[in-house]
Amino acid sequence: MKKNVLTVLLSVLLSCLAAYGVVSATAKEHTGNVSAQGSGVEYRTVNLAQSDYPDFTYAAESAVEAVVYVDVVVTQQFQIDPLYKFFFGLDDSVQQQKASGSGVIIRPDGYIVTNNHVVANATKIEVTLNNNQKYPAKLIGADAATDVALIKIEAEGLPTIPFGDSDQLRLGEWVLAIGSPLGYELRSTITAGIVSAKGRSMSHGNTQQGGLQIESFIQTDAAVNPGNSGGALVNKTGELVGINTAIISQTGSYSGYSFAVPANIVKKVVSDLIDFGTVQRAVLGIRMSDLGPDLAEGLKYESVEEMQKKMKLSSLEGVYIGEVVKGSAAEKAGVKEGDILLEINGVKVINGAAVQERVNAFRPGEKATLKLLRDGKEKEVEVTFQGSSSETGTEVADGEIAFYGSVLRAASPETLAKFGVNSGVEIVSVGAGKMLEAGAAEGFVITFVNDKPVAKPQDVIDIAKAAKRSVYIEGFTANGRRAYFGFGKD
Repeated sequence: MKKNVLTVLLSVLLSCLAAYGVVSATAKEHTGNVSAQGSGVEYRTVNLAQSDYPDFTYAAESAVEAVVYVDVVVTQQFQIDPLYKFFFGLDDSVQQQKASGSGVIIRPDGYIVTNNHVVANATKIEVTLNNNQKYPAKLIGADAATDVALIKIEAEGLPTIPFGDSDQLRLGEWVLAIGSPLGYELRSTITAGIVSAKGRSMSHGNTQQGGLQIESFIQTDAAVNPGNSGGALVNKTGELVGINTAIISQTGSYSGYSFAVPANIVKKVVSDLIDFGTVQRAVLGIRMSDLGPDLAEGLKYESVEEMQKKMKLSSLEGVYIGEVVKGSAAEKAGVKEGDILLEINGVKVINGAAVQERVNAFRPGEKATLKLLRDGKEKEVEVTFQGSSSETGTEVADGEIAFYGSVLRAASPETLAKFGVNSGVEIVSVGAGKMLEAGAAEGFVITFVNDKPVAKPQDVIDIAKAAKRSVYIEGFTANGRRAYFGFGKD
């Protein structure tokens, strides 16, 4: 009897141990990274104790010291109609408007990056550090195309935020936005979010009244409001990966989306402003379109699928090259109309915004490898970037140099003979800039600049650079009429 009782007890104990093992295994299973099936739907459970929750304390505490409050004053003069002055005794009025934004200290000797739209037309700029110290600031340079500006205060040993590689940002990665939303009282505000998209372009942001726009924004859901402009977007390690610049909102306040200029663009623009005083912008020389329904319709395909089949596209990543500018870097590299641009220096370009971002990282004269798709076959070509015609002194093509929005080249012997002169410089084209505003036109032959004869484009550049106040140009129009025009250097 006693033996039977012991046997029963031992059986019960073994059963309990077996049951405990099953329960433990089940519990462990449902707190680990496992899946189960139920009603045809797959469910996943996660071990919360093992999840990698981000810790923002280091990034926040280190970066916030290098984010500043930027206070600006814009002075506007309003001219009164002379008749009103005469009859009502009114005078021209001057009004001052105040605005504010944020900035990021990038060098300990006082260089601060912010947005162009924060300091544009400012007559006074003041910076308040996180420790409440205030300094007057001066504008070093600005680039409206990327909405980046550089200002400086006279100080040393300032805290900085190191630049990170914005190309390495991943969708879903955590980021912090630091700035001064809605004014002085909310200085040094920190919000968190994730990278929602990359290479984003906005049709209603960063405009220049028809001028060049470089848009390849980082989109996040970190809360950003007016006043955050120019502030820092940092990653979990406290590196600067973007400069907050815009929001899309029906009310003017945060609606769930914010946008930042990638740090790699900012770093290049700031470096140019410090080293050259202006942005050395590379130009590829193509007209491009994103691969998608609009392109398919424009090329008269019945559908995107038909376009993919005819072009032998494995995906819709890349851009369609609809035109190659004559004499451009692209043409010299062998790029052809109808090519699909897939990569620049090994980096995929999935749309036009990505192409802009990659090209903007180069300076005129630098080289890159382009991967193209032509007739269904991949092809690589090497391109040497040229300069923009808006940057005086940069080479636009062989023997052609940019000059205040125009392009110059040495006049041919036939052209010189036509006007009966021994030397001169021809205006090849005229774009937005001081030359166009002064009345320059294509085909004009410049013979004198500030009463000094010119024979090649560099002569024009050198004389203009040496001029203290104004540039006075003499020559012949395309139809042979002698003409004069000029413009101020300031």
